[in-house]
Amino acid sequence: MQEIKIVNYNENWSEAFETEKNNIFALFEGEAAAVEHVGSTSIPGQAAKPIIDIFVGVNSLQPLAFYESKFDSDCYRYVPTGMNGRYLFAKYTDGTWTHNIHILPFDDGFYARNEFLLRDYLREHPDLVREYGEMKRRSAQYDGMTMEQYTRSKTEFIQAVVDAARTEKGLPLQNVWED
Repeated sequence: MQEIKIVNYNENWSEAFETEKNNIFALFEGEAAAVEHVGSTSIPGQAAKPIIDIFVGVNSLQPLAFYESKFDSDCYRYVPTGMNGRYLFAKYTDGTWTHNIHILPFDDGFYARNEFLLRDYLREHPDLVREYGEMKRRSAQYDGMTMEQYTRSKTEFIQAVVDAARTEKGLPLQNVWED
């Protein structure tokens, strides 16, 4: 079982994202329409697992083998998630899990995804950033908690923030775990 480690915000996360963003644009040679930093490491001041989450919006989602051929298999590993319409690759640097690369279609709804709404809303509400960090630390401290249990323990908070963001933007509400 993997220990869930929550650390204070690190200013180097944005630089690590920019480096990986440049690598992805070079690897995908015009296939990537957008490369965006999402997740807690993209929110200044947010405590987080030290793993950079990146959304790569592609013009046309190709079969998995296409993306596997682009990534160095010594560093990037495909992670089966059961989610339709996207692929997830974990990047390891010197044996340490450092990035999640989510590859999904770039379409009209790309920036209306819950992950962007959560990121942007938290960036605008630092009081919620502190609350979220405290909740994450409490959840991560339970012995034997799996990554799935940890993720699900944050559901109520994430749902409330996404609902507020969707309402503010006039978007219909949706369950954060659908898609």
